[in-house]
Amino acid sequence: MGDDLARLPAQVGWQVSLTLYGIAKSRASRCMWMLAEAGVPYTHVAVSPKDAASDPRIAALNPNGRVPVLTDGGLALFESFAINLHIAKRHGGALGPADADEESLAAMWTIWAAAEVEPDAHQVLWHTLTLPPEQQDATIRDGAIKRLHRPLGALSAALAKGDGWIMGGRFTVADLNVACAVFYLRGAPDLLAAFPAVQAWYARCTAREGFREMLRLRGEA
Repeated sequence: MGDDLARLPAQVGWQVSLTLYGIAKSRASRCMWMLAEAGVPYTHVAVSPKDAASDPRIAALNPNGRVPVLTDGGLALFESFAINLHIAKRHGGALGPADADEESLAAMWTIWAAAEVEPDAHQVLWHTLTLPPEQQDATIRDGAIKRLHRPLGALSAALAKGDGWIMGGRFTVADLNVACAVFYLRGAPDLLAAFPAVQAWYARCTAREGFREMLRLRGEA
């Protein structure tokens, strides 16, 4: 998309202040999904993860030299999940927390996704879809799948209590962030099938237009 204004729904008179640095084939896609859901226009600056460390624009915004980075006015943020929490709170309407309790719940489930799901889910992705078949290790894959049963069971229980959503009885940034971690499990459909409530929830999340917009940006739709 280059250094162009993303083609997202704009509000009349909206002054664009958001700029997202990264590419869709990276964790920046999480932020693209969130921005699509929020319906805010933004400027997209394509910087790949391999180029980020040597890009002076990124060095000025993120001392880690990584993307994605979001600027919102004078504020610069890195870490994709933190970016999404910010977008939801400031620009997301019902996607964001309705009160202090929901703000805490959204933070909790986001940290949970990063700590309890993403590391093993990433191993599953690598050893099912990403690596060449001759480099895939079934022992690593199967160990990761086994460890994921506990967190997916916890998510299933939370969905049962929340009328099919993580909090507030509606789709929120908590669902989006957790779904982004579950996205890594697309090479292991049998694992999700073992948790019908999670599978149904994930299907609802990924049926949303915002998710489909993200896939189009990744060239996968």
